[in-house]
Amino acid sequence: MAYVLGLDLGTSALKGLLLNEAGHVIYRASAEYPLIHLQSGYSEQEPSEWLKACEKVLDTLNEEVADFSEKLVGISFSGQMHSLVVLDEKQTVLRPAILWNDVRTTKQCQKITATLGEKLIQVTKNKALEGFTLPKILWLQENEPETWQKVRHLLLPKDYLGFWLTGTQHMDYSDAAGTLLLDVEKKEWSQTILEAFAIPSTYLPTLIDSQGQTGNLKANFIEKYGFKQTVKVFAGGADNACGALGAGILNTETGMASIGTSGVFLSFEDQALPDYQGDLHLFNHSLPNTHYSMGVTLAAGHSLSWFKETFAKNTSYDELLSGIDQIAPGADGLLFTPYIVGERTPYPDSQIRGSFIGIDTKHTLQHFAKAVLEGITFSLKDSQKLMEEVAGKKFKQIVSVGGGAKNQDWLQIEADVFNAEIVCLTVEEGPGLGAAMLAAVGVGWFEDLPTCAQTFVSYQKAATPIAENVAKYEKQYALYREVYPATREICYELKAAD
Repeated sequence: MAYVLGLDLGTSALKGLLLNEAGHVIYRASAEYPLIHLQSGYSEQEPSEWLKACEKVLDTLNEEVADFSEKLVGISFSGQMHSLVVLDEKQTVLRPAILWNDVRTTKQCQKITATLGEKLIQVTKNKALEGFTLPKILWLQENEPETWQKVRHLLLPKDYLGFWLTGTQHMDYSDAAGTLLLDVEKKEWSQTILEAFAIPSTYLPTLIDSQGQTGNLKANFIEKYGFKQTVKVFAGGADNACGALGAGILNTETGMASIGTSGVFLSFEDQALPDYQGDLHLFNHSLPNTHYSMGVTLAAGHSLSWFKETFAKNTSYDELLSGIDQIAPGADGLLFTPYIVGERTPYPDSQIRGSFIGIDTKHTLQHFAKAVLEGITFSLKDSQKLMEEVAGKKFKQIVSVGGGAKNQDWLQIEADVFNAEIVCLTVEEGPGLGAAMLAAVGVGWFEDLPTCAQTFVSYQKAATPIAENVAKYEKQYALYREVYPATREICYELKAAD
C-alpha cells in the first residue's frame, strides 16, 4: 500500500502522521521549536524553525520506515491559524512570524471595527479580535513601517511550509477565512477590506480548496530522500478545520467538543449560513463549499491544570478526579466560571476573571475539582446554545476529543450538560489526520472526504445523557449564565486596582 503524510504545524511542534490506504498509522514523528516572547502579550516564532522541524520529521520517517521513499505519494498540511508570515520581493522572510496568541493588537482591532462597521461581519462573518491576521498587518504598518515597505508576500505558517516544499504560494479557504481578508461567502479576497487598509492584492497568495494540489515536492527533496515517484503536495487546512475532518464532523447533527489548553465547540454548517453576528466564529471548512462554526473557551484544560498546580500540586489527575462521580451534579451548590485568563465565547472580554460561587464548609477538594469540570463544560455549552438558538441546531451526537475524552466521569458530565450522546474517536490523531485525509483524497484514493472518513475515522460510544442529571444541569447552567453579568464590573474594578 502507498502512503500519505499529514504535517501538522502547531504552536510548539511539527507533527508528522504517515498513513496507508486503509487508514492505518504507519509512523508518528515530531520535532519541537521555541516561542519568542519579547514582552508581555507578544508571541513570535522564526519560520526557519518550522523548516528545520520538517526536515527532522522527514529524516525520522526516512530512517524508521523502510519503504518510506518508495511508497510516499502525497503530503498535505494542518496549521496554526492567523499567524502572520511576511516575505520580500525575493521571497525571503523579513521578520519572525507574529503568532495567533499574540495580543498586542487591541488598538488595531478597534480601528478595523471603526473603519468597516457592519461591513466587517457581513463580509468576513467574524469580529476583529487580536488573534486574527489583519490586525497584525496593521500593527506592522504602524509600528514597523520600514519592514512593511519591503513586504511583497503575506502567508500563513502552513502555506510558508508548503512554499518551501514546492516553490509555489497558495492558501486554502479554511485558513484564509481566519485572516479577516476573505469574503467568506464569495470565496475571494475582499477588495473592500484590502483597499480600506492599503494592502495590495498582489501580496496575497492564490486561493485554493484544501484538497487542491499546489505542486509537487521539489527536486532537492526527491534527491535527498530518494523518493521513487512524484510526491504530490496539497494545500491543507486550518488546524480546527483539519481537526474537524479528523473527527468526522461532516454533517449538521454531529458536534465536536475539543478540550486542550483552550476549548472549542464546533459544528458543521449547511449552505444557508446562519447570522451569528460574529458571536461565534464562522469559517470555510476544508470540505469544499461548506463551512463550520465554532466557539472558544480560552481556559478549558488550562483551568483544570491551573487548579491542580495551585491546590493539588503533588496529586495526579486521576487522584484529583477520583470520586467525583459520587458527588451530585452541580457539585452540591458549588459553581465555577473558567474566565481565569478572560473569555472569548460568548463574551469577548479580556478583563473578566473566574469565580467560585457558593463555597461552603462541606465542600472538599473533589467538590472543587468537579465544579471546575462542570464550569468548563458550561462554557462550551454557551457555544452550543448559540448554535441552537440562532441556527436551530439539534445535536444528536457530540464527538469529544482532547482532555475531556480521557476521563469517563467528565464524559458523563458532557453527555448530561450537552444533553446528547457522547462518542470518542477509536484512535485520536487530531488535525494531522485531517491533513492526511486531504492528501488521501487529493491523490485519488477516495472520491471525496465523507467517503475517506468512512475508512479513516471510527468511534466508540462513551456516554449517554441521564435524564435526572440533565434536569439538574439545566438549572445549574441557568445560574452559571448569571455569573458573568453579575461579576463583570467587580472584575473590572479589581483589575483597575491591581
